[in-house]
Amino acid sequence: MTDQLTVSVLGTGIMGAAMARNLARAGHTVRAWNRTRAKAEPLAADGAHIAGTPAEAVEGADVVLTMLYDGPATLDVMREAAPALRSGTAWVQSTTAGVEAIGDLAAFAREHGLVFFDAPVLGTRQPAEAGRLLVLAAGPGEHRAAVTPVFDAVGTRTVWTGEDGAAGTATRLKLVANSWVLAATAATGEALALAQALGVDPQGFFDAIAGGPLDMGYLHAKSQLILDDRLTPAQFAVATAVKDARLIVRAGEEHGVRLDVAAASAARLERAAAQGHADEDMAAAYFASFDPADRPSA
Repeated sequence: MTDQLTVSVLGTGIMGAAMARNLARAGHTVRAWNRTRAKAEPLAADGAHIAGTPAEAVEGADVVLTMLYDGPATLDVMREAAPALRSGTAWVQSTTAGVEAIGDLAAFAREHGLVFFDAPVLGTRQPAEAGRLLVLAAGPGEHRAAVTPVFDAVGTRTVWTGEDGAAGTATRLKLVANSWVLAATAATGEALALAQALGVDPQGFFDAIAGGPLDMGYLHAKSQLILDDRLTPAQFAVATAVKDARLIVRAGEEHGVRLDVAAASAARLERAAAQGHADEDMAAAYFASFDPADRPSA
């Protein structure tokens, strides 16, 4: 197989569109599909073929890349694509699907003779658009050369977690990483909300921790989105963060671990979504600290 591939991208939301665009820029033939076709259409300007159905998108593909909402949605779309799937095609499954769903997706891959790669990514809109994602991947060593050009186009580094995608080792690592991201996001919002309530200038807080072990770039990045009211376009939307938080809580429960912070983060995000912030950046969980009638000016 040459380094120039035909890649089918199923799901062109924030992450999928950026990945498809970088694949096209790397010289690969991209066949893109999205349930809402209007979200895929802009990719035509980057040379992508916009398919009308999942089956049309995967026809002749060397690699199928899925970046959809969750595990059940991914399975539904792959079932729609099934008539055109070729045995031996590599399937790069990048949706944050959760531990339980990975087993169902891997079973579908076995049934259709696909080479299954569990390959979620770490990063949000900006690193995705820049092709600087971190790819977490598990899959058979003898077939990795087939997907390496895809990973190289969308990310700067690939961390291999195992030889069997069905074991979900990459997805498990993604959930652990996202649990930290969600906790940090919630803590950032609460610190700013408390500062607002107590009349504390947030800059005073930033100055107090500057350069010490409590300081972190992520705090400043998310704080500025709130303080500058730059919550759209979302780097990572509240609605998607709710889904991931619930997957994390469920994974903990299924393995005998109580995750109080993750559960609280999920509740805050759900409250923010109910207040009308579902499509804003997950930093908008900040507003869950306030009565919607008293929405503050950050």
